[in-house]
Amino acid sequence: MENFIEINKENIESEHICCAISDKKCADSYQAKKDWLKQEFNNGYVFRRLDERAKVFIEYGPAEFAWVPITAPNYINVNCFWVSGKYKKNGYGKALLKSAIDDARKQGKSGLVTVVGTKKFHFMSDTKWLLKQGFEEIERISSGFSLLAMKFDKSAANPKFNESVKSGECSDKKGIVVYYSNRCPFAEFHAKESLVETVENRNLPLKVIKLRTMEEAQNAPSPATIFSLFLDGKFMTTDLSVCMDSRFDKVIDKLKK
Repeated sequence: MENFIEINKENIESEHICCAISDKKCADSYQAKKDWLKQEFNNGYVFRRLDERAKVFIEYGPAEFAWVPITAPNYINVNCFWVSGKYKKNGYGKALLKSAIDDARKQGKSGLVTVVGTKKFHFMSDTKWLLKQGFEEIERISSGFSLLAMKFDKSAANPKFNESVKSGECSDKKGIVVYYSNRCPFAEFHAKESLVETVENRNLPLKVIKLRTMEEAQNAPSPATIFSLFLDGKFMTTDLSVCMDSRFDKVIDKLKK
């Protein structure tokens, strides 16, 4: 595809993966994301981006191997999908989505599926935009997440959220609990570094849980396996900025209103 390149095992060490390009403090997390990608390429995962130093990319793969708690046999699951800054409104989003649709059709898939917020969530695709492109809401849960699908085969079974996310709560009911994975180059740094200082300053209990396998991610208590923060057992946010001391109170207070 013109102006786009696909990241694979052969070129991943020499090519950037869009996020955290120049954020030196997240260098280890950035490499962890590359290592995660190398593993997922074996499962048919695709990372396609604009051939520029920019955040314009899409990630997707077979839903059976998705690091999210959904069941969607024979679907392609769209993970990160981002067009930022000056590149917005230039057709890149539609072109990237079309590439995923074309790929899914060639593979004989039943359609595309993706997890979003019922309203815009941090680190998740724009719900309203996806609905305009032909996705439909299949299911929503009380914690504020929706499962969208673009079905090619109308007779195919609908995707669904796994039982682990239905309550909107995690098993630990005291203090801050964070679930994260290496799907994002920012998550590990902020979950293990920024958040530690933040909770110490507030004398809050903290438990950080890294999702290390696909099976753990598919049974997580939140569909946002990049990063999800729970407070006293209840899901609160996907916003990584909540880890920062200067942002924690503002984010949490806004959510409680």
